[in-house]
Amino acid sequence: MANIDSVTLEVTDPSTARSFYDAAFDLGDRLQLRETDAPTSGFRGFHLSLISSQPANVKALFDAAVAAGASVLKPVTKSMWGHGGVVQVPDGTIWKMATSAKKDSGPASREIDEIVLLIGASDVSASKKFYVERGMTVGKSFGSYVDFNMGSSPIGFGLYKRAALAKDAGVPPEGSGSHRLAVNSDLGEFTDPDGFAWEPVRVSH
Repeated sequence: MANIDSVTLEVTDPSTARSFYDAAFDLGDRLQLRETDAPTSGFRGFHLSLISSQPANVKALFDAAVAAGASVLKPVTKSMWGHGGVVQVPDGTIWKMATSAKKDSGPASREIDEIVLLIGASDVSASKKFYVERGMTVGKSFGSYVDFNMGSSPIGFGLYKRAALAKDAGVPPEGSGSHRLAVNSDLGEFTDPDGFAWEPVRVSH
């Protein structure tokens, strides 16, 4: 089964970005940073979700991100499926905090159960086929959404139609330039149909 070890965000100032992430989320080795000056504008075609076990944790993560300098795209709200909110952090990456739980079961903490990378695909069925051919296993698939079965991988992965993902994030779908993202996995090195780069896992020093 495919395993995503970490994601690499390309940022203009790695030390400032690391300070933000340590203060807001504390994701450890699951988040790598490297410097870039590659031009990018608008929606970068992906967002990362932090899945927690209860609404209080979602609120704690959301508030920590805003306190560290993130801007609010969607405040934390209750919906049919649970609770969630979206922020854009200073390096430009969009993060969603969510839980399927309706009620709290304990004291608030910033504990994260799962990190999920959702990529906005221009053609979901073509991208699904592309990833299946590279060894991915589909868990759930309906219409414009695909959730891959990642087993014990530290990071989950799915596809969503680009316009729908932008709407979910609370931003316009237009964007150009670099995605400023690399996915570090055991699937080898390739670029997907929407230009997202996958790289072998590198041992960080």
